[in-house]
Amino acid sequence: MAQSRRDVLKQGASLAAVSAAGLTISGSGAPAAAAAGGETVTTGPSGVAYPYLKWPEQVKESANTPRLCQWFSRNPSQATVRRWRQAGVTGALITNPPPLPWTAATLIADRQRLEAAGLHITAYLINITDSIVRGQDGRDQQIEYIKQSLIAAGQAGIRVVEYNFYVHRLTEGYYELIDNEDRLGAGYTAFDYHREVDGVAVRDLPPRPGTPLLTYEQIWDNYKYFLDRVIPVAEAAGVRLAVHPNDPPAVISRGNPQVLASVADWKRLIDTYDSPSNGLTVHAGVTPEVGHDAVEFLRYVGAKDRVNHIHYRNVTVDKPRERYAEVFPDNGETDMFAFMRELVRQGYDRGVLAEHPRALDFDRENGSIVGQYAGVGGGGHGGELYDTGYARAMLQAALIMERGRKPVLDDAEALVNRFYAAGAVKLADRARMQANLTAADRLAEQSEAAIDRFAGVAEDVEDAEARASLTSMAAYLKAQLPT
Repeated sequence: MAQSRRDVLKQGASLAAVSAAGLTISGSGAPAAAAAGGETVTTGPSGVAYPYLKWPEQVKESANTPRLCQWFSRNPSQATVRRWRQAGVTGALITNPPPLPWTAATLIADRQRLEAAGLHITAYLINITDSIVRGQDGRDQQIEYIKQSLIAAGQAGIRVVEYNFYVHRLTEGYYELIDNEDRLGAGYTAFDYHREVDGVAVRDLPPRPGTPLLTYEQIWDNYKYFLDRVIPVAEAAGVRLAVHPNDPPAVISRGNPQVLASVADWKRLIDTYDSPSNGLTVHAGVTPEVGHDAVEFLRYVGAKDRVNHIHYRNVTVDKPRERYAEVFPDNGETDMFAFMRELVRQGYDRGVLAEHPRALDFDRENGSIVGQYAGVGGGGHGGELYDTGYARAMLQAALIMERGRKPVLDDAEALVNRFYAAGAVKLADRARMQANLTAADRLAEQSEAAIDRFAGVAEDVEDAEARASLTSMAAYLKAQLPT
């Protein structure tokens, strides 16, 4: 026989909340969330319903989720396409762009060729010449080429263009660090600002021949000159620019300051030209390299709608900007699940690059370690598959937590409104409870306090039935939070 709300209330807070939210009790006596179409889901040992999502349909990468990507040429081999399609990756980050200025016809041809292979273009890389960075003769012509290229990108439906901005990249500080304890010989790319190269500390290396010495503000003035001219064009074209942080983020790189090597620098960039087209490649690895929490910074940039691309890797840091190691995604300082969950929270739907594979014996034995990180802890395709699989698992877990939890908040709001409509909740109390539900729609450390405030308001409701149901709902909401 069906149980009444009051019968269920006697069974405890969690079950009461399930009933109050309009959920059902299964024949075994265990609660089951009533999803769309009358479907039910399993409950955990505590009797609290698991998030109700259809597996795997509702946790798949799609046009409205973060989208995994990998490096591709404009005309990749069939073998390259197959190996990434087999791993579930369909996003192509183009590393060999055509010469500037780009034309729409060229980019459309690229797009059609890749789409025929089952790929979509995540972003193009574009080269910022020395003349632009250094403020030398010829920069206006190069900037004009970039402006024409951004117009072409917009016409071809290319959403994001990524770039770097530095006088010199201090890769001389890299070396391979072998993990003989936790990962039994795996190689990490490590950086040491004090490492000696030919008897000279990396921090003291002189400029390369022909490279001028500039001040921080001179380089920044050159950067602003560039942004002032290209961002309006990108904005009009519907293209987002994503600048990669200076990596390694040393203060000085062969005698010249770096202007994108700290959180203060990145915030200055955002403030320099107010447009979503003036954004960042937000980096889960470089952010802790400069001594800052990656999730916190992602939240800051997301609030300003400047997250235009994502690089997804992890590090351990001995001294910010001076000594660190690029480790596996699961054994570094960044909470990679919280980072991915924040992307889902923000509704981010652009590229996520799981980058910098670690050196594994499998790749060493197969001779597949090539490229700029070969010899300094970089890995091959085996390492790439490890990183990609990890990133996909984090994405699915984040989608489960966010898409599975959101209906519970919606149920709570519906419950508040039903009691308000019945005259059991006052207008002021309804407003306060709804405000706290809105506040709870953030990460767990903020949600718990908001739900406690919701419960405090509910406990003061005069109507006994409404008070019991709403406080039970608060307990249920709190039980959903991750520990």
